[in-house]
Amino acid sequence: MTPSSILLVAGEASGDQLASELVKSLSRLCLPTPPRFFGAGGPAMAAAGVEVIVDLTANSAIGPADALRQYSRYRRAFDLLLREATRRTPDRVVGVDFGAFNLRFAAAIRSRSGSKGPFHNWNPKVIQFVSPQVWASRPGRAREIARNHDLLLSILPFEKDWYSRHAPEVPVRFVGHPIVDRHVRLPEAPSTQNADRRNLLLLPGSRPGELRRHWACVAGAAQMVQRSTGIQPVLVLPSEIARSWIPADVPLPDGLRVRIGGLGEELRKAAVAIASTGTVTLECAWFRVPTVALYRTSWSTYQIGKRIIQVPFLALPNLLAGKVVFPEFIQDAATPEAVADAVLKWLRNSESHRQTVDELSRLREALGPPGACHRAAEAILEL
Repeated sequence: MTPSSILLVAGEASGDQLASELVKSLSRLCLPTPPRFFGAGGPAMAAAGVEVIVDLTANSAIGPADALRQYSRYRRAFDLLLREATRRTPDRVVGVDFGAFNLRFAAAIRSRSGSKGPFHNWNPKVIQFVSPQVWASRPGRAREIARNHDLLLSILPFEKDWYSRHAPEVPVRFVGHPIVDRHVRLPEAPSTQNADRRNLLLLPGSRPGELRRHWACVAGAAQMVQRSTGIQPVLVLPSEIARSWIPADVPLPDGLRVRIGGLGEELRKAAVAIASTGTVTLECAWFRVPTVALYRTSWSTYQIGKRIIQVPFLALPNLLAGKVVFPEFIQDAATPEAVADAVLKWLRNSESHRQTVDELSRLREALGPPGACHRAAEAILEL
């Protein structure tokens, strides 16, 4: 039976994009009468036909310290969404990524649903699309997912096995990774001799805080590499407004080209990349671009993180491989000199570069076939 309405909650630009792709798949599967969609999201969800009643994507928090500073904003959004959910009683409630918010929201939905009188019995199915990284820190939260969710849709291949060992009561389905659908045409493998693979791609982050904290290191490293090799540095930003987030007091690398959007096209031209840890490192891996990963955050967030994180790597390709494929430089270790040296080792050693490319070819197969959002939509409707 086609649900009459579905509530979706996304709180970051990446979640907004993923939710919009899910909505399109759900709509196609439910023709000729797709459900009504409403919830929290951004411009991509709105363009897909979702009634966005609150936008949480514009200034998403980075880490617990930043989240605390924005607490009142998130609290107001939480209360508004909960009121609307109780009033509209959707058949499905789907959290898309944004785990810290969505796990609490799922618990609140569970507490509000159930029998509410002789003429009303609202009991929606609750789904989380993209597992919170409980396997990286606070594994006990897997039991919270089990209590409050009917289904967890995983996009990383190792998660299903992890849940089966740590919280077997959690219903998990691996649907594949959405980046496979976004970049369906497989790129040619890069080589240091390939004329089409001639750029140093700079991907310092998609959020204001990331850009401010990473840019000095990224720009400094790019300048050193450019002066040593003559390679073209290319900065890709997610939106035009992101230009204003680049610190004005940091000199730009010589010959820098700036592009808004078009990440896939630029990855096809990149010989190597410097990127913040996160999903973008998977996109680099998909395009088989050897990448140096870095991450810097506030002192307080770093102190909290290093005490609770239980995985050996931050870059997802390294987690998938179980070893260092992309060198990682975290916090004080992320210096221009260290990052530049790691990039130059690839550019000066074609055999090392080729070995990394071969490793990335194997990793790509683990992300699953195309159709992640289609399989996710099917699973949601099967409930």
